[in-house]
Amino acid sequence: MVMVFGEITTKATVDYEKIVRDTCRNIGFISDDVGLDADHCKVLVNIEQQSPDIAQGVHGHFTKRPEEIGAGDQGIMFGYATDETPELMPLTHMLATKDEIAADLKEHVIKPVIPGKYLDENTIFHLNPSGRFVIGGPHGDAGLTGRKIIIDTYGGWGAHGGGAFSGKDPTKVDRSGAYIARQAAKSIIASGLARRCIVQISYAIGVPEPLSVFVDSYGTGKIPDREILKLVKENFDFRPGMISINLDLKKGGNRFIKTAAYGHFGRDDADFTWEVVKPLKFDKASA
Repeated sequence: MVMVFGEITTKATVDYEKIVRDTCRNIGFISDDVGLDADHCKVLVNIEQQSPDIAQGVHGHFTKRPEEIGAGDQGIMFGYATDETPELMPLTHMLATKDEIAADLKEHVIKPVIPGKYLDENTIFHLNPSGRFVIGGPHGDAGLTGRKIIIDTYGGWGAHGGGAFSGKDPTKVDRSGAYIARQAAKSIIASGLARRCIVQISYAIGVPEPLSVFVDSYGTGKIPDREILKLVKENFDFRPGMISINLDLKKGGNRFIKTAAYGHFGRDDADFTWEVVKPLKFDKASA
């Protein structure tokens, strides 16, 4: 069984059941043997109209200009970056999300994926430590959107405000705020301003401008954090409506389907517009 529920503001006619069945089929859930049969499973849909209080506060029932659109919720969002890898992501996270499978995990996955300098005679390998883990997917667990927010982001590095990404449009700053924070953090590292940093943004529902923007370079900054923060504020627009435009978050296609596996960050894909670095210029002579 698949349940789809929530609130939405749209003028479109959406066949939710067809989307669910097509998605399950594309994943490979095509028979009871794998835990779910896309063609015969029960699909329960309970999609209601978004609260008019939220709609008027966020986009004024589609009457507000992009720069006036308020945050779809209150909360704190974080973006993180480090120079440990070419993707400017934590090394441990990049290694954990490598898509390489073979019969002999140690020889054909672990050793090719993890650089030899991190393996020695004291390395402990936990390969299926429960002893048996054959039953998985819908057979073994009840899946729920938003349960894996740490693997979706930085694998425990940096910080997380607690809000999931999936199932949310760009007015929901849980998603768009985290994306622009990642772009800002990545741009700081790529521009040589620091070796490691976190960018924090906080929002109040219905308010376009963030309540605060904070930068911490963990002591690795080439210039003081307050100067880095000044550059960030000069180069990035953190208003939800403008984030949506600048990162082209309303573009169609399957871009958000791609984020459902292997994380939202550190991806070499043109659809992941928040991974595009913005050069941040500073006086290197005085740094």
